[in-house]
Amino acid sequence: MPYIIETFDKPNHQEMRQQHRAKHLEYLDANKQLLLACGAKLQDDGKDAGGGLYIVDVETREAAQQFIDADPFAQADLFDRVTITRWRKAYVDGVCHL
Repeated sequence: MPYIIETFDKPNHQEMRQQHRAKHLEYLDANKQLLLACGAKLQDDGKDAGGGLYIVDVETREAAQQFIDADPFAQADLFDRVTITRWRKAYVDGVCHL
């Protein structure tokens, strides 16, 4: 059951994001079997917008919460807030899943 996890960084924490980025990417790679998609949010000019979006395929909201809590960004206290929303997978990579 997919969930969308949206993160919002604390203001003025870009340096912290960069400091923990390598560990964050290692974490994502180690958990890639759960990821339908993920990535950083960007401003229109391509600069970092201070947060990310994950679509994870886990069974429960609690599992989605555990996933984001274990992310090195979360453990470094980078996030100001996190939202978790259940998601219905309709189209992924141009394929209908309904």
